Amino acid sequence: MRLVRLALAYFGLVLAVGFALGVGRVVWLVPRLGERTAELLEVPVMIAVSYLAARALFARRADVSGPSEAVGAGLLALGLLLSVELTVVLTLRDLTWQEYLAGRDPIAGAVYLASLVLFAVMPVLVLPRSAD
Repeated sequence: MRLVRLALAYFGLVLAVGFALGVGRVVWLVPRLGERTAELLEVPVMIAVSYLAARALFARRADVSGPSEAVGAGLLALGLLLSVELTVVLTLRDLTWQEYLAGRDPIAGAVYLASLVLFAVMPVLVLPRSAD
């Protein structure tokens, strides 16, 4: 149950900031800079948000039992994030999976995928190193 609570908190924090940034990106940046540049500018901010959220939730908590729990929470949070994000995007844009994937910019899409991997593993990356 602790793992689920940690995953939900991590997912919620990152989703909230990502939603706000996404609105700003679509409204202000995309019309001025284009889709690719706007998405690429958002990625480092979201990686920093993932780091800060993971650090707040995992790095200083004595109740995190170790890397396996952090990995589990990161993967669960990733699953939640992808479920919500894809459901919202596909619904709002009235797209199929195939249309969504075909419409992704190859460069921004690859960077986005890399940021999702970082999001999933960030809870492990912020854990304190043991003094073995």
